[in-house]
Amino acid sequence: MSLSESTLVQSSSLYPSFKNIVESNGGDEFPEDFTQSVFEELTRLPKLAISSHKTREEMPCMPHNPAVKHADEPEQFIAQKSSNHAAASNNFTRNEGRASRNAELSDGKQAAWEGGLRDQGPGTRHDAKIEVKEGQIYRGFVSNMTPYGAFVRLNSPTSFISGLCHVSKMLFSGRTRFRHPQDVVSLNQEIFVRVDGIARDNRNSRRDKISLSMVGVDQLTGIDKLDELDMAQTQEYQQEKRGRNLLKSDLQPKRRRLTSPERWEIRQLIASGAATASDYPDLNAYHKEDMDEADLEADQAVDVELNTDEPAFLKGQMGGNVFFNPMSILKNPEGSLSRSAMSGSKLVQEMREEKSARQRQLRKDAVSARSSNDPVKAMSERDMELKEKTEEVINQWRQKQRSQKAKLDGTNALMSIDEQRRSLPVYAMRTELLQAIRDNQFLVIVGETGSGKTTQIVQYFYEQAINKVGNEFRMIGCTQPRRVAAVSVASRVAAEVGCKVGEEVGYTIRFEDMTSSRTKIKYMTDGILQREALIDPTMLKYSLIMLDEAHERTIATDVLFALLKTACLQNPELKVVITSATLDSDKFSRYFNNCPVLTIPGRTYPVEVLFSREPEQDYLAAALDCVMQIHVGEAEGDILVFLTGQEEIETSVEILNARVRTLGAAVLELIVVPVFAAMPSEMQSRIFEPAPEGARKVVLATNIAETSITIDGIKYVVDPGFVKVNAYDPKLGMDLLIVSPISRAQANQRSGRAGRTGPGKCFRLYTEKAFELEMLPNSIPEIQRRNLASTILMLKAMGINDLLNFQFMDPPPAQTMVNALHELFTLDALDDNGLLTPLGRQMADFPMEPALAKTLLASVDHLCALEVLTIVAMLSVQTVFYRPKEKQAAADQRKQRFHSIHGDHLTFLNVYKAWELSGRSSRWCKENYIHERSMRRAQDVKRQLETIMHKYRLSVNSSDDNSTIRKAFCSGFFRNLAKRDPHDGLYNTLLDQTPVHLHPSLSIYGKSVEYVIYHTLLLTTKEYMHCATAIDPRWLTELAPKFFKKSDPNVLSEKKRKEKIVPLFDRYAQSQDSWRLTAHVEAKQKALGQLQQ
Repeated sequence: MSLSESTLVQSSSLYPSFKNIVESNGGDEFPEDFTQSVFEELTRLPKLAISSHKTREEMPCMPHNPAVKHADEPEQFIAQKSSNHAAASNNFTRNEGRASRNAELSDGKQAAWEGGLRDQGPGTRHDAKIEVKEGQIYRGFVSNMTPYGAFVRLNSPTSFISGLCHVSKMLFSGRTRFRHPQDVVSLNQEIFVRVDGIARDNRNSRRDKISLSMVGVDQLTGIDKLDELDMAQTQEYQQEKRGRNLLKSDLQPKRRRLTSPERWEIRQLIASGAATASDYPDLNAYHKEDMDEADLEADQAVDVELNTDEPAFLKGQMGGNVFFNPMSILKNPEGSLSRSAMSGSKLVQEMREEKSARQRQLRKDAVSARSSNDPVKAMSERDMELKEKTEEVINQWRQKQRSQKAKLDGTNALMSIDEQRRSLPVYAMRTELLQAIRDNQFLVIVGETGSGKTTQIVQYFYEQAINKVGNEFRMIGCTQPRRVAAVSVASRVAAEVGCKVGEEVGYTIRFEDMTSSRTKIKYMTDGILQREALIDPTMLKYSLIMLDEAHERTIATDVLFALLKTACLQNPELKVVITSATLDSDKFSRYFNNCPVLTIPGRTYPVEVLFSREPEQDYLAAALDCVMQIHVGEAEGDILVFLTGQEEIETSVEILNARVRTLGAAVLELIVVPVFAAMPSEMQSRIFEPAPEGARKVVLATNIAETSITIDGIKYVVDPGFVKVNAYDPKLGMDLLIVSPISRAQANQRSGRAGRTGPGKCFRLYTEKAFELEMLPNSIPEIQRRNLASTILMLKAMGINDLLNFQFMDPPPAQTMVNALHELFTLDALDDNGLLTPLGRQMADFPMEPALAKTLLASVDHLCALEVLTIVAMLSVQTVFYRPKEKQAAADQRKQRFHSIHGDHLTFLNVYKAWELSGRSSRWCKENYIHERSMRRAQDVKRQLETIMHKYRLSVNSSDDNSTIRKAFCSGFFRNLAKRDPHDGLYNTLLDQTPVHLHPSLSIYGKSVEYVIYHTLLLTTKEYMHCATAIDPRWLTELAPKFFKKSDPNVLSEKKRKEKIVPLFDRYAQSQDSWRLTAHVEAKQKALGQLQQ
């Protein structure tokens, strides 16, 4: 058979596989004739190896793009890569370039793992079929690590063929700037390695010593780029790293180096006149070398300290300390509730430890199963149990969906939307409400949750054309403290009005605007309206603004109180309505010019309140016991349990499901439904579904169920008495979510949830004494317990400089504002006189915290705005990665492919770039355990931020230099700085030496990084840093000179002055002061005295 005939046969059999590979790598848009021509060209290559059973799962997670620099790639090779990519782009379109990158996989240096290793399954051994050759690239798995390198198994994690990759060959550039291989790789991590050498063993091939290298191997694609490395530049870099000038001429004669005693003697001879300096010409050269080495050591060991200089406008107000204690959120710090909140739930801690132990055992079982080559053993009993539990939950959910759909269809047939509106309590006061708003500019409305005030009042005003001012119809605005509430309420009102969301009824939340020119009723978060006040302080486009859920007293709501009060003076046509389920109506009436108060009677029933006799040691365990007692011993009716957060809720779901399964058919079915703010809206809607016949529903919720949502059918409420609140931590210099006791107003609001549809019971898991003596009457407003830097920046942008006389309903402590002003000063948002700088005015226009806004603007100067925009957009979404319980190990392994050795900010950048290279593929997100919805959200945020950048005509440049990206984030988050203690390896914040820890999920976890900046802190069992990145300490004095300064080696810093040398304990010494010189003198005198006697 001729070559052409064999090629045709090969083409007919392999073309479908080739086409599938191209489509799975983003080539589904290629024309058919183009794909065919590329395949025909490739089949002429002798080294082409296309496996027909190759799947997408086995493909690399990130296609190689020559124009995109890898997070860990040296800067000196970028120019060559960019030029190569530019040359390629002249000949191909974007799609054709993508196909050419797929064609690169047929390169001879890659054929070893492409054609051979990919064919191997995870539980099979085909070592005998693989012939390891020098210079080839192979897929490997890290099996062991030592201080001098990492052992890598080729082909699969269970392969007998393994080699050693030395520490000097574990980075792309060949640089060894790490202390241990674990700083670069981790156990069981999948990597690409090149075989550098093989020492054959003639007796047993398994004893061959294989030398491996990662130098020049792209870890994202497995392509060999060794030819691109400029060895001269690499050698020069290594010379600079060692701090020695090795470029001196080798032709110079070698001379013996004088020792320090010899140099000292020569200097003494010169000083005495016995010799002259000209007799020793090399002495000055030695002196210069000593000074150069000293300077080099000083550069490498940079020590910084806080700059305590006060700005002119804050002279004498800092009190010598930048820290302050905000208003306490605890009435009795020594009470039983406070102690229980500080200690936390032991049940959660035990469950967390049990989960960790179970995961370790699962990993151990998986390794054991692979080593014994037993596929049956790999599916352990725990996996089977988890699979059965998952199937049970899915079937249960489907059953509830069918039941709910049938009930809704029946309900809608019996009652129309208009009849539902008329049945609400607020309808009876419709006429009185309309008359009150016509006669008054301000109105306070108090109504129970579920009375219809949020959805109906704005419709009454719209239907009666109260929004008409002259001949113009203006908008009616309604604020909500939460984004979830704004979206869900707008959807409901749009359905009642008979339009689509975004037409007559719309909503606006951060980074999402669903309004149009037709919109007349607009729901929004209070933060959005606060930002609108920057552009329109008199609110001319609104005829009426309703501040809903005003009792929550968020910072934005409190600021809006004062802004709207001022706007009404300048805009007499504007009307303001304040609504809430529970608030101090007299206080609000006095603040708003003694306006009238209307109370909407609710459909409430009597609720029996039961207190605990003794304080509970573990509030979560007591709450779950109470749920089971209600389920077993009380009449029918659903249960509502108030918990503090997501971890407590998820733990409770597992425990309750396990307990119900244990009881079996002895009790009714118990359907456990969680709800918290981070859940998707479609998941939150499940709590409104009624329980099937013969079953009881228990809702585990945060304080979102107090007033923001109404759940019908609740008859029993379990109230442990705790809530998570945002409070400023002066030691860490940032806001933290902490568990604290609720207020008495919150407790009464929770108990009222049990009396919505009939008589109910409220089980308070605290004593009546604690209710009276340990709970505050009302919650402390956010403005008195949180950092106000963002709020003050916005007020300054509005031209409000007299903050002390600003009309706050509850003014924040003066020291709180002083600290916020100092933070803005260090961010260069304020000048020495406390006035807004041009940079500060630009920062105020970005809908984010000042530190992030400063980072974005600094990225323009560092020429990396596009990368920073991407990272900021990724930080704005809640979760990017997810870890299914049954595939946690696989998810972790996929996530490691995106890790950057510099930190998590660059890891997010790698993820976004890879997602774009995949064509924003849903399949790619699923394969890499990434939330597609989060990626789409990040894309929208990035576009809106780019719009703001273009508004100020800021150039959005791109850079391949990772150090500039890290510099940009350091310029904004320098306050969130932690330094590693070289003795114990722990981190301490530079603000107050508070111990913090790297979270195990971070990309730099386990690496020896001296200085890191972090985005936020997660307070669980420890204070964990979230999203941390390594920085160079020399950047601090350059990027934040108002906050840091270089330590003077001749002056002891305040920190060092506080340090005290303490001797080690000597168990054999009669006195622990026996080491002191005075003790020796006293002992000698005592001995002499004894001799004289």
